[in-house]
Amino acid sequence: MDLTTPEGVRSAQAHEIMRSAGEVPAGVLPTLIETSWSRCISRGLDADSCSKEVERARRDVLLTERERNESLLKHAAPVMNGLYAQIARSGSMIVLTNASGFIIHSVGDQSFLDRASKVALSPGVEWSEESKGTNAIGTALVEQAPVSVHGSQHFFSANHFLSCSASPIFDPCSRMLGVLDVTGDSRTPSHHSLALINLAVQTIENQLFAHAFPEGFLLQCHVQHELIGTVFEALLAFDQEGRVLSANRSACRLIGRSHAELMNHSFSSMFDKSLSALYDPLMRGTDIIELRLFGGRTLFGRPRPGVLARPPARVFSMDVSRPDASAGTSPRPPADADRGLERLSTGDAQMNAVVDKVKRVLGRDIPVLIQGETGTGKELLARAIHDEGPRRDHNFVAVNCAAIPDGLIESELFGYEDGAFTGARRKGYAGRIMQADGGTLFLDEIGDMPLALQARLLRVLQERNVVPLGSGRATPVDLSIICATHRKLRDLVAQGMFRADLYYRLNGLTVMLPPLRERSDLRALVQRILDSESSIPRGLSIDDEVLELFERHPWPGNMRQLANLLRTAGVMAADDGVIGRPHLPDDFIDEMDHQPADSALAPEGTVGIVAACDLDSLTLRAIRESLSRNDGNVAATARELGISRTTLYRKLKEG
Repeated sequence: MDLTTPEGVRSAQAHEIMRSAGEVPAGVLPTLIETSWSRCISRGLDADSCSKEVERARRDVLLTERERNESLLKHAAPVMNGLYAQIARSGSMIVLTNASGFIIHSVGDQSFLDRASKVALSPGVEWSEESKGTNAIGTALVEQAPVSVHGSQHFFSANHFLSCSASPIFDPCSRMLGVLDVTGDSRTPSHHSLALINLAVQTIENQLFAHAFPEGFLLQCHVQHELIGTVFEALLAFDQEGRVLSANRSACRLIGRSHAELMNHSFSSMFDKSLSALYDPLMRGTDIIELRLFGGRTLFGRPRPGVLARPPARVFSMDVSRPDASAGTSPRPPADADRGLERLSTGDAQMNAVVDKVKRVLGRDIPVLIQGETGTGKELLARAIHDEGPRRDHNFVAVNCAAIPDGLIESELFGYEDGAFTGARRKGYAGRIMQADGGTLFLDEIGDMPLALQARLLRVLQERNVVPLGSGRATPVDLSIICATHRKLRDLVAQGMFRADLYYRLNGLTVMLPPLRERSDLRALVQRILDSESSIPRGLSIDDEVLELFERHPWPGNMRQLANLLRTAGVMAADDGVIGRPHLPDDFIDEMDHQPADSALAPEGTVGIVAACDLDSLTLRAIRESLSRNDGNVAATARELGISRTTLYRKLKEG
């Protein structure tokens, strides 16, 4: 906490009194912090006794915890990456823990990660209140509520350089899963951190909820129909008979009942309709229906069946139009304008060329490899290819090969039988390849796939069948595969890090997505995001000064960074009607204010002409950053950087 502020001064003075007197001064601190300090004193913690020795969990313990929290990690990691794109280069980090405060994953600026590691704020260390005193992670676990702890509000003196905001993550049954935290330097606290963390947690919880009831029905609802499908939507799950299986926190707030109370209800006891009211929308797809709570409040809802739900029973009309047999197969209906390839053409010549190339291979069983920097919209292009292709009526299944731990990716892709390994779920798991049968499998960051799995994937592509773990039975599959990577696969092949046979099997049409800083259609993209993002209030415009800032910014996170920034700014500007400079995140403004007028920040994966740095120091920094991202895994680091382990060791020794 900044000691120049009145709050910072009071907190520092209160901490000195607590250290010397062993008592918490009353009425000086926020109630939550005061209560936490009292708990720390009652546990016998000493504010100055924080060990200087850095704690480290064994690698096997960390891997075990990651496997135990597989679902949480799978859904949280992409959200953390998106959040980090918003705060990159702000001197901060994002932390994910399990339900006991044990850190299982983190991302952040290398300079701050190094500082945080000195107080053991890193994967493999528990940050409960019992072990680390008052801190955002541990105190959020105790309070089961969002918490911010700044500077000298931390109980241990060694942690006073930290400014932390954390929010607990709950599963669909309201059980604590873990905590998401953003931590930065106490001298430059962000006023938006807690709001951003809360939005990120809502996103994670909603994703967990949507995948938790495969045999039931999911109802997405809100009093404003335009907020359905956003992070703010209420979610209710029902079984085949209409009984409530669960409700997310937004649903509890919207309906005005606790989770326990809602569990005693059914669809018909909550709404003025029976469960059969969902049948027609379910059969048509995405229709929004109007529902009225028995209290009189009107909601808008969109029903969705679980992936294993039985089709709802209904009586079909006999007035069915049959196509004329002589006319042959009826033409495919045009793709949704909001989802098709044309939507990606917003005036940039490079993107127009990409779209034109892709259109020529649609439906011709030619594999597509999409290259480009992180955040350039590779998955968006892959979805558009699927939506305009002949497989659009079947599943589009996306897998981020870099976001799934090495020990889990095989079971995630190929599935497994019941009892295939310790911890395997009952009835087994179909796997992403089988889920994509008939449709499209999108393998993002294919360059990060382990070599052993590359061989298995090649066999699937050649033989068109898949064998789940623990099974000796091959199951036929029919699917199209689209791959993407920010790395050059050809170079990885030359270095022995990617199979040549798989590369040539996947490398049908290769397209390169331009980074945002090189595109000529920035203003059109901004307007499209404002118009299409349902979380952004309708009719919102953007100030010319902000657009000029955008045009100067290098956008290291590309389209993902731009979209996330606009979502946040849109929420901040909801009451003003215009996104102005005050609505932008503090770190973005600070970054632009300190940027030379004639230069741009070096984008991700590039090195500019920097007088103060030589090539060797930049290389060493890149190695250390990669090692941190990969939790010290040398093999993964070498694979990511495209160098041999021998070279990596030599560079580290020289540095």
